Amino acid sequence: MNNIKYYNDSLAYDFSMFMPREKKEDNIVKMPKAKKRTKAAAKSVSSTVSALLVSAMLLGLLCGNIYFRLKTNELNTKINRTKTQIEALKNEQTTLEVEIERQLSYSNIELEATEMGMRKRDRSQIKYIRVNKNNTVETNDGNTVNSND
Repeated sequence: MNNIKYYNDSLAYDFSMFMPREKKEDNIVKMPKAKKRTKAAAKSVSSTVSALLVSAMLLGLLCGNIYFRLKTNELNTKINRTKTQIEALKNEQTTLEVEIERQLSYSNIELEATEMGMRKRDRSQIKYIRVNKNNTVETNDGNTVNSND
């Protein structure tokens, strides 16, 4: 209310200010309080957001699991291929060693020697050296041999 007129015009009291007011009946629809609505909306939004975050995390974990399983399978395949190659190379090495041993065997060497005209040693090929008592012979390893020995 505008009380300025009382200050300017008179010093009388306006008792109408103290009288009960008449209730006006309007078609006013009361809305629920904003705080209750905000809390309920915040709860539903936060639960929706948390559900989406949990779903995204689960999806990410699932995709990560699938990715790491694929990588593990690829590496296992490479390891198995390498092991197979190693086994093949070991078998080839064994085959080559057997072939070398076969070619260098005593019987093959003896056969090649006889084909080249060589023969086993016999007594006719041994030559003896006679020395006097005063003569000494020095061997390759530095020992001296007397004719008395």
